[in-house]
Amino acid sequence: MRTRTIRSVIYLAGGLGLIVAIFTYLETVEASLQSLCTVNAYVSCAAVANSGRTALFGVPDSFVGIGGFVLILLVAGIAESRRKELLWPYLLLLITTGGVAVALYFAYEEFFEIHALCPVCFAAWTLGFLAWVGSIALVRKVRAKARSQAREKPSAPPSSNAAPARSSKD
Repeated sequence: MRTRTIRSVIYLAGGLGLIVAIFTYLETVEASLQSLCTVNAYVSCAAVANSGRTALFGVPDSFVGIGGFVLILLVAGIAESRRKELLWPYLLLLITTGGVAVALYFAYEEFFEIHALCPVCFAAWTLGFLAWVGSIALVRKVRAKARSQAREKPSAPPSSNAAPARSSKD
C-alpha cells in the first residue's frame, strides 16, 4: 500500500472519529440525541450514558475521544510534514496504541459492567482501531524506506583531515 493511502486512512479515521466523539459529547448536553442511537435495552446510548461508568480518571469518555482524535490528527499532520524524522510516526503509533487500550477499557465497561452497547462508542472504537492499523502500516513503511536509503548510501570515504598513523617506533 502506498504511503499516501496509509496517511489518508489515518486522516479519514481521525476525522470521522473526531466527529463521532463530538456527537458523543453533544449527547451528554442534549439528552434527546441519545434516542437516535437507542435501538433496544442492550443497544442503547442512553443506557451507557446514564450508567455513571463512562469516565477515565474522572474525564468523560467524550472528552477523551475528542482529545485523542485531535491528537491523532495533529501528530499525523506533523509526521507528514516532517517525513525524514522517524520520531513522529512512532509517536503516532504510541498515541493510537494508547487509544486502542482506552477503547478496550470502555468496551469492557460496556459489555461486562453496564451490559449495554453504545453504537456511537462502537463507531469511535472502530475508527480508533483503524487509525492504529494505519499507524502500524505507516511505521512499517517509513522503517522500510529508511532501511533502503541506508543501504543505497555509499559509505563515506576516509577523511583526509585524519591525523597520520603513528608508527610503533615513535
